[in-house]
Order: sequence, then structure tokens, then C-alpha cells
Amino acid sequence: MTETVVAPAARRAEELTESTRAHDWRLLVGGELVPARSGATFANPSPVTGEVIATVPDADAADVDAAVRAARAAFPAWAATPLPERVAVVREIANRVRAHADELRALDTLDGGNIIRLSRSDAFAGAAMLDFFADSAHALTGQTIPASEGAVHYTTLQPIGVVARIVPYNHPIMFAAGKIAAPLVAGNCVLLKPPHQAPLSALRLGELIADLVPAGVVSILTGAGPATGDAIVRNPHTRRIAFIGSAATGRKIQEAAAQTGVKDVSLELGGKNALIAFPDADPIAVAESAVRGMNFSWSGQSCGSTSRLVVHHSLRERVVAEIVRLIGELRIGDPFDEATDVGALVSQEQHAKVLRYLDIARADGATAVAGGAPAEGVGKALIVPPTVFTGVTPDMRVAQEEVFGPLLSVLEFDTEDEAVAIANGVEYGLTAAVWTDDVRRAHRVAAAVEAGYVWINGSSRHYVGTPFGGFKSSGIGREECVEELLSFTETKAVHVVYR
Repeated sequence: MTETVVAPAARRAEELTESTRAHDWRLLVGGELVPARSGATFANPSPVTGEVIATVPDADAADVDAAVRAARAAFPAWAATPLPERVAVVREIANRVRAHADELRALDTLDGGNIIRLSRSDAFAGAAMLDFFADSAHALTGQTIPASEGAVHYTTLQPIGVVARIVPYNHPIMFAAGKIAAPLVAGNCVLLKPPHQAPLSALRLGELIADLVPAGVVSILTGAGPATGDAIVRNPHTRRIAFIGSAATGRKIQEAAAQTGVKDVSLELGGKNALIAFPDADPIAVAESAVRGMNFSWSGQSCGSTSRLVVHHSLRERVVAEIVRLIGELRIGDPFDEATDVGALVSQEQHAKVLRYLDIARADGATAVAGGAPAEGVGKALIVPPTVFTGVTPDMRVAQEEVFGPLLSVLEFDTEDEAVAIANGVEYGLTAAVWTDDVRRAHRVAAAVEAGYVWINGSSRHYVGTPFGGFKSSGIGREECVEELLSFTETKAVHVVYR
């Protein structure tokens, strides 16, 4: 009888699944770890193993109402807590995330499909964002304004009250940890809605901080579909909503919020981002940046991915050949293997969507020069290899619509004006990259592209402290900067008349 040899990485997934299945996953509401009030749950499958790995509470409007009531009760004391004490709580959350980084990264890999070494980076990035906003607390200052004689005119920044953060699945623990930071430092109480596709690390975060944060200050609510988020958005007492996700969902949130009150809504939405390569750029460097900018390690599941390579016709052949070579060196395999370079798509639905776009691209006349079919030999993992299509024209759907998968479209141009027109010829405007050695052209094109975050001779990397956000359908507001912190405050003007 031949013994089946289970690779260490696969064995780790099996052992972790036993643990996650046995675990009693609970919401964090009012300082307590509780099931959904209705008792409802939903099955949570893994995109790595194809198996159900957990039974997760399915919160409804009653759970949201309970969390809001707890937040409203907690708000006066939390808002009155001295700023250094609030900062100390946020720093301790960061410390606990770092201390449990190995556990949190394993949950994200099993639950969301991200490769294990990058899941660990996400845990530390979430902790770093908590520390950044703790460090930025000094920005919560007002102004004195010389508006008249015989009076002192000053402003203060005050917390809003109950706020909501609805976060996506591509970086679960990074967003769950990092996105509660700014509202907490500012003195708000937060309702966090994790993604239903990958909720486990956020629920574990709730367990880690339940004894640290005052009851009601943070609530974590999971749900099987849009109903939980909709209840959060429509609750009349959630006055500030920050959402990261698709443009279609962002528009629904704007509509729902407006139906129940005058609310402050910020949206960090999708992208169909262009990397423009001019003829004086180094084709090898452009190819490396294009591969890095596509975030293939996350299976292209990043709103900032430069999914359109807009390359001068004189460079196209050399750049594409080098991209294909670099992609050929990426290792596809078990996401729990430290040597694996490409992770899984988050769900069956997303996997099917990406495969559908492969068919759409071919039907429209594009040619796959790398990838283009489901991965083989990866068991039940939902992996599509990095894919590059050439012969793409600006009117094709793969040049217009966000796939949110490992699909790079190559478009050609002749003139600078044509390149800018192609880059701007989509509904989105999140990121862009400009590759050239001409400094005047670099600044000229950076000014002309309709995008909120632009790299010159770079791609992909975020620089904490610089404002991230988009134009057009890519959103409203800026994050990862002091502006995010200030967006969770309201300005009050006070006038002291002494004459």
C-alpha cells in the first residue's frame, strides 16, 4: 500500500482547519463576545482547500442595533478620555496584533487565499497603521483666527460619535486592524464590518481586544451578505461611514445612507489603472514594475493594481517578452508554502468572474501570451496563473472594466497625448504610473492623468502618510494620512467676546 505523503504546507492547512472548525466564532458587541441574536450562522469555505473551515455568526439589524446602542452609551466617556490614554489603547492594539501575527496570517491565508509570507506582512502593516495614527494624534488641534477685535476666535476638533468601517477581503487583517485606528484616536466608537469571504482574522481580533477596549467602543459584526452592512449604513445613529470596495457597492451605500440621514460617507473604490511606458524608459525596469504593479502575488486582487500597461509601440515587444519571462519564474502552489509566489482568488464567485473575463478578452480579439487558463496541479485552490493579453484596444471590456484578478492588458500608443487619453479613458481614477527619463514629461503626464495616486518610475508601493484615494468612480476622500484622521472629526468654531 502506497503511503500518501502530505506536504508540510498542506498539513498545516489541515491542522488549522480542524482548529477553525472547532472554534466558537463570535461577534464583539458591547464588550462581549456573543453569537448573532437570531442564532443565524453561515458556512465559510476556504479558497485554498475548498472545504468549509468555520461557522460564522450572521448578524442582522437586531445585532447592529445592539452594537449601536452600546456605542452610543460608550461614546461620551470615550470622547472625554484624555487623548494620550486613547493613543495608549491604540498602541496596545498594535502590540497585540504583532504578538499574534503568525496566528492572524495563517487565518488570512486559509480564509482569504493570500500567500503566507504576505499575510504576515499584512498583519504587521495593520499594526503599523495603528501606530501611525497614534503618532498622528498631535494633528487633532484647532486654530485661533484673528477675525475681529475684542474677541478670541478659535476652533476645536470633536469626534463624530458612532462611525462605521466596512472593509474588503483582499487584505483582511491589515484593514480590520488598520482601519479602526483613525476613528479611535479621534475619539469615536467604531462598528467594523469585515468581509463575508474572509471574516476570521477580524473576529479573532475582536477576541484579542475585548478586554482592552472599553465596552461598546469597538464592535465587530459579520454577515453572510449585504444585509449586515446595509443595516449599519441605514442606522440613523451611524453618522460617518467609510467603505472600501467596488464602485457599484459604493453607490448603493451613498443611496442607503442618504435615505436615513445626512451622513458623511467616504469611499475608496475600484481602479482600472494605467502604467504608461514612454520610449525612453528602460524596458527591463518597465517590465519589472508592470509585474510588481499588477500585484500578482495577491492574484491581482488590489484596487491599485496597474492592470493596463500602456506602452509605446517601440518598447512593446521587449517589455512584453520580459514580463512573460518574469511571470514564468513565479511559483504557483500551496499558499501555505513560503516559497509560493501566487495566491488564490478569494471565492468561487471571484474565480468564475476571472475565468469569464479570460473568455471575454479572447472573444474581443485579444491574445493571451502568458497564462489564460485555470492553474493545474493545485488541488482545490482557486488559482488562476498570472495572465497577459496583448492586442488589447481601449474599447475592449478588459481595458475598461475592473476584473480584480491576475489579468494584465497591454495597449500600445504613439504620442504622449494618445497615452494620456488611453489612461483617462475609463470611469476610474485611482492610481497611475509613468515611466520616463524625461523629467518635464514625467511631471506633465503626472499632472494630466486623472488619478489620485501617481508613481513616476515606480508602482504598487504605498507610502504611509501620503494620501491614498481616487478620482471619478474610484472614490471620495483620502486615507493612510492625517486627512483620514481629521475626517473622523467635526470642526466647532467658538467666539469669546471680551469687549
